[in-house]
Amino acid sequence: MIELRNITEDNYRECLDLKVSESQKDFVAPNRHSLAQAWVFYDSAYPFAIYADDIMVGFIMLGYIKEEKQYTVWRLMIDEKFQKKGYGKAALYLGIEYLQKEFGINEVYLSYAPENAVGEALYESAGFKKTGEIEDGEIIMRLALSGAE
Repeated sequence: MIELRNITEDNYRECLDLKVSESQKDFVAPNRHSLAQAWVFYDSAYPFAIYADDIMVGFIMLGYIKEEKQYTVWRLMIDEKFQKKGYGKAALYLGIEYLQKEFGINEVYLSYAPENAVGEALYESAGFKKTGEIEDGEIIMRLALSGAE
């Protein structure tokens, strides 16, 4: 069973210890960086630990970009020991579900490095489509939800 749990004083160190493989280090910021951003952007960042059967396997941070009026999947990472088990896709769906329940959204955005073929395949398999935009060197994708075009 995959679930998202809040980052707390009881599990934040475990979250900081999660690591991606060496080949993925350029694709996602370290969790210490993400948690610092979540602290600064406390009113628009929603960080969660990803658990599989009570074991922390990854981290996801959702967010709201006020200037763009867009909800986003800001970060998604699965520890290198737990990759290729479907946890990333399950967590992505749970994150989108959270945004829908909490904010009634009808679309969600994310971005990825062009070299990140694994991330691209994951996002496309979840229904995200490229918008044709590139921001800070990253490809922007959008997922339309329940009736959005």
